[in-house]
Amino acid sequence: MSTLPGSSEIAAFVNQVTRLERTFAYCSLCLVVALSLLRNLQFETIASQSTSPAATCKAMSVKETCLICFEDNPIARMFSIGTCHHKYCLSCMKHHVKVQLQSGIVAQCPHKDCKCEVNTETCKKLLSPELADIMIERIKESSIPVTEKVYCTFPRCSALMSKQEVLEHTKTSFAGEGGRKCMKCHQYFCINCRVPWHYDMSCYDYQRSETYSRSEDQLVKSLAMKKLWRQCSKCKHMVELDSGCYHIICRCGHQFCYTCGAEWKNKRATCSCPLWDEHHIIRP
Repeated sequence: MSTLPGSSEIAAFVNQVTRLERTFAYCSLCLVVALSLLRNLQFETIASQSTSPAATCKAMSVKETCLICFEDNPIARMFSIGTCHHKYCLSCMKHHVKVQLQSGIVAQCPHKDCKCEVNTETCKKLLSPELADIMIERIKESSIPVTEKVYCTFPRCSALMSKQEVLEHTKTSFAGEGGRKCMKCHQYFCINCRVPWHYDMSCYDYQRSETYSRSEDQLVKSLAMKKLWRQCSKCKHMVELDSGCYHIICRCGHQFCYTCGAEWKNKRATCSCPLWDEHHIIRP
């Protein structure tokens, strides 16, 4: 026989609902027609998280619609994003996370205007070990401000570090020269010239030497000028326009005009350059 809940139980329930409401950007309460419906929803949620055969069968029978592919999927095959609780099918989420990682950014919820990041642990069932490692690296990249990022100049290493941690890792007497010691491969490189450390030569002298003009960094800059590539003023990455308009959104989030490099602010251009060229919009 069921009994009516007491006032303390009702108060506890209201407090739980209030705490849950704060996790959403928008929430509206509505009355439930019958307690039996709420009870059924609770059972379905428990079934989706259980590993017993009976629970799995129940979870496979209840379906939800994925808001990406609009297919009805069993709730056992839906992926729930931690803090925002948006749900998508495993197939769509796997593709979404993979594309974002390959684009060099941390995977976020695909829901419009939602900024919640996809949790690494919950993503492990979606990703291969290689992609899981990439995701961990992307999270580390996003945790370091763009202006503080330092990469080891040795191609076989290319470890990511912050300016502060690599400075602390380097001997004080050597660091003042611009020399830094990689925290991964332990080789010395120049943070100013972005080349392996130039012993017995100052940065000023090295940058005026023939060796510097033949360095990979300078060769890339020379190639960029010929190919009309653009360099992001915030993170210094090179950008090549393959097709589309001249409004560029860099992987670091900085937005600028591909023609003149002027920054876009509040989704608007700050220059008077044309937004597109038909040769880049219409492909042969």
